Amino acid sequence: MAERIRSITPHRMTERMLRPRRSPARRLPAVWHARYRLTPWWGKVVVVWALSRLITTSLVLVLASVQGPNAWTGANPKYTDFATMWDGRWYNIVAAVGYPSVLPITETGQIGENAWAFMPGYPVLARLLMEVTNFPWAPVAVFVSVAFSLGTALLFYRLMARVQPSNTALFAVVLFCVAPLSPILQFAYAESMYLFFLTLALYLLLERRYRMLYPVIAVMALTRPSGLAFALALGLHVIYRFVTRSRDPFPVRERMLAASVAVFSALMGLAWPVAAWAATGDVMAYTDTELAWRAPYIGYQELVPFTAWFQSGVWWLGSPWGIVVVTALILAFALLLFTPAVRRLGIDLRLWLASYGLYLLAVFFPQSSTFRLLMPIFPLLGAAALPRSRVYRVAIVLLFVAGQWGWLLICWGVDGYDWTPP
Repeated sequence: MAERIRSITPHRMTERMLRPRRSPARRLPAVWHARYRLTPWWGKVVVVWALSRLITTSLVLVLASVQGPNAWTGANPKYTDFATMWDGRWYNIVAAVGYPSVLPITETGQIGENAWAFMPGYPVLARLLMEVTNFPWAPVAVFVSVAFSLGTALLFYRLMARVQPSNTALFAVVLFCVAPLSPILQFAYAESMYLFFLTLALYLLLERRYRMLYPVIAVMALTRPSGLAFALALGLHVIYRFVTRSRDPFPVRERMLAASVAVFSALMGLAWPVAAWAATGDVMAYTDTELAWRAPYIGYQELVPFTAWFQSGVWWLGSPWGIVVVTALILAFALLLFTPAVRRLGIDLRLWLASYGLYLLAVFFPQSSTFRLLMPIFPLLGAAALPRSRVYRVAIVLLFVAGQWGWLLICWGVDGYDWTPP
């Protein structure tokens, strides 16, 4: 013992006394890092989702606290009332009384706005839960959307993890959860449910589990219009696999199955217009109903594919600038699909992005709902999540949260006569 004491010289004793000790506060980051590494992927996604919902709910409650009386609520509505405004009322009508067999006619003899524009998947599920729980529409509708938003976040991670490193996939989920339109994931809209089934369908496509796509496509196509766009993506997928079959075998049986799923998706894309025709006796019931929503802008006109974007551009910006801007947007989106970051998403996700973009170009009239209609191109968030710079990641999250507030102010809150519906 004496020898050991003598071996510790005064110099060494002073050095040990002066050496800075790590405080518990400095050890915590290492502890957090270890716990982060041990947390399963789904646990990380749940934490991201929960924190994002806390932020979004806070923003919604702030806006609700200053909301004045409007067509849907009184002043300062509670959350569930505020979350079921706008199209939430149409879904409520569908859940309560279904669809009209006689279409409403305007004073000018045109078909007016009616429930046939809103597909049955979301309101039917909500109605079933209402029957089971005996709860009213508002809390049930919000619950369904919130539950599907969590499911979508979990599935989105799995989808991104197939084409990106795990860290990038998780940050893509962060961007999805805080995206400018993420408040709608907890409102009485069908988007949350639709995105869940779309994400599942894309995941199954990447996994090439074609047989399982049948029920998913059926529900997805009856939740939001998507059957035709997904059919195009599947058709392009079949062509691509056939062309590259020398390096990626594509057996005849698999070809037939994949092609049959594409045909099924196309049929499901036509199923709702056919249902509206059968119920009302009007072959154009669904199409004319959808056209009623663009009538306040350009009046009642026939649906001519690939013209609505240019009509909208001229309506908003005049001629020729409206046409120039729309043409530039189309070219920019096409070029975006060939950028290195987007190419890393893989061919199948890019085929979906191209197919859905072409579908919107063919049938949609751009206005304030355009932001919501662009939500199905959310796989692009996987490309936006690639940069690993902390400054970039913090900045884009803050920008997205600010975008939420901007979207809520512009498209959700009601201030007198409002011509910017969500």
